[in-house]
Amino acid sequence: MKKLIAYIVLVFVSISCSHAQKNVFSKEALAEKLLSADGNQIAFENILKKYRGKTLVIEVWASWCGDCIKAMPKIKELQANNSNVAYLFISMDKTADKWKEGIAKHELQGDHFMANDQMKGVFAKAIDLDWIPRYIILDKNGKIVLYRAIETDFDKINSTLKSLK
Repeated sequence: MKKLIAYIVLVFVSISCSHAQKNVFSKEALAEKLLSADGNQIAFENILKKYRGKTLVIEVWASWCGDCIKAMPKIKELQANNSNVAYLFISMDKTADKWKEGIAKHELQGDHFMANDQMKGVFAKAIDLDWIPRYIILDKNGKIVLYRAIETDFDKINSTLKSLK
């Protein structure tokens, strides 16, 4: 009996900790303000409004992240092959200077914002951030169609974008 209970608890924990795909952002994520490249604080929901009617790829990254840097050629290839898609980069850098240096160094094309409290902050928790780079894809209606993808998931990212054409 104890083994059965332990097994049930284990299954429950595994399911509740799984990386489920969401189709909308939480209220906390939408309300959180991000720093724009020009120094303004803008609520995430207001940032997303700009992309209504467009497919959007969001990349959460940081200039200090080795996996993010390793994935830069893949994101540039993705952009070259999907010029009709909008790209939004959200940095988890610790300082605006490092963030802006990273944008320039890697020649990242798209819109840029920075989380105010990095990897363990409110925004990161609200989007279930556990790894960077992280990619999220929204369809033209603003619905999340891919919630959790990382640098090894570019086949999934490409097929998702193809399905939205």
